[in-house]
Amino acid sequence: MAGKKQFDMDTALDAAMIQFWRAGYADTSVDDLSRATGLNRSSIYSSLGDKDTLFLRCLDRYAARYGDKYDAALSCAASEPLTAVRAFFDVTLERIADPELPDGCLVAQSAMAIPVLSPSVAAHAKEVLGLQRLRIRAALKAGRLTDQDAEAFAEHVAAVNQSLAVMSRAGASPAQLLAIVGVTVDALSQALRTRDQHPRATSAEPTTREVRD
Repeated sequence: MAGKKQFDMDTALDAAMIQFWRAGYADTSVDDLSRATGLNRSSIYSSLGDKDTLFLRCLDRYAARYGDKYDAALSCAASEPLTAVRAFFDVTLERIADPELPDGCLVAQSAMAIPVLSPSVAAHAKEVLGLQRLRIRAALKAGRLTDQDAEAFAEHVAAVNQSLAVMSRAGASPAQLLAIVGVTVDALSQALRTRDQHPRATSAEPTTREVRD
């Protein structure tokens, strides 16, 4: 329409997401978002929302984009759990290595920013962070780990995955990041071997003593 500035919503949201990702929530002002998106303050508020609203939209956008990649990586967990976890870490390592993207991880940065976020935004950031653990736990359960092992490894894998982003931002080399991943994958490999060597009897299967009695 003549006289009305047009803009692409996806492009604007991606630009805002990159700004939050690069600088973090606390160090991103509405003026920064204006420069990043090319929209004036009034247009940002009317089209994208206030800073908290826009941050949540960007956080959800980021989580969905990489969540789909993580889901695809973990899709073979039922038959190849070790391969699935390696592929899960590969998603993060490839993102870290991409020169077109900021260092670190928007979810990890959001977790560290929780003390300065409003209660509602902090709660949502915690929820997004928790989704990664739930995703990994479900995959490891599909790989037939016990509930206890699946929960423990889900916590560990999620924590390592977030630490990769933080360490890369602090200057860790690709070789160092791969070594960290290797320790986690080796530990999981050992747990899987133990599972295969000592499968647990199900409650539906009577023991020899129960049959004899």
